Amino acid sequence: MKILVLHGPNLNLLGTREPDVYGTLTLDDINARLINEGQENGLEVICKQSNQEGVLIDSIQDAREWAAGIIFNPGGYTHTSVALRDAVSAIGIPVVEVHISNVYAREEFRHHSLLSAVCAGKIVGFGWRSYMLGMKAIIDIVSP
Repeated sequence: MKILVLHGPNLNLLGTREPDVYGTLTLDDINARLINEGQENGLEVICKQSNQEGVLIDSIQDAREWAAGIIFNPGGYTHTSVALRDAVSAIGIPVVEVHISNVYAREEFRHHSLLSAVCAGKIVGFGWRSYMLGMKAIIDIVSP
């Protein structure tokens, strides 16, 4: 079974970007942990990151052909992208929305997600572990 981990804009700056909010692990550190966790659970984890909305949409659409599910941190597009929402809605595989920070403890505009309603669930505020919890959720959703 394969799972896509999709990171949105500015997540390539993890480790140096606002470490008090996002922690000190780099994106490569997080991806390595996810890949290792996937292997321990018999999964192939494929990680991608893009700052470009269209590339994220293409990745979501492509995943419907090969992935059992997607763990998706849409970053700032969470609050602005109807196009990403429509892509998630169209693919027919489960998507778990994840966020490193607790978006509800931050600025008001971060409290609303355009994607949450079309995702299987949403995990926020557990740092890099939000991704791990997302993986556990995807495994539970797709396992018989």
